Amino acid sequence: MSETVVARLRPHPRALFWPCVLLVIVAGGFGYFTGLREAWQVIVVCVAAVALVVLGFLVPLLRYLSVGYTITTRRIAVRSGILVRSRQELLLSRAHDVSLRRTALQAMFRTGDVRVGTAIDRPLVLHDVPAAALVQETLHDLMERNRSDRSIG
Repeated sequence: MSETVVARLRPHPRALFWPCVLLVIVAGGFGYFTGLREAWQVIVVCVAAVALVVLGFLVPLLRYLSVGYTITTRRIAVRSGILVRSRQELLLSRAHDVSLRRTALQAMFRTGDVRVGTAIDRPLVLHDVPAAALVQETLHDLMERNRSDRSIG
């Protein structure tokens, strides 16, 4: 049986809301405070603005972009990490349970944490995935198809 990619997912972009708000505030503050007369004051404003943009926007953006989930017909792969990349894979044949956990905020956005349980290892958790109920149903179907293919072959 060949392996095909069913879905490539990232966590919900809601995680970037506050960094984007901070970016707008820093841009407005930078524009307001660049009219200062003293050179050292302008330098302090520039350094503070750059530091806030790097720490408050770029780091969360890179953290968001560094997490990805790939679901294929045979396995689930989770990749993460900015400086040190890690990849965790789970064969669907080893999974026995798929559950969905949602907070109130996640329910409003139809996202959630999909937890794939195994008998031996610790569960694999796909954090804050969009359309979490659909992902859970798809994983159930893929696990069932994988079990039926194993019993036939």
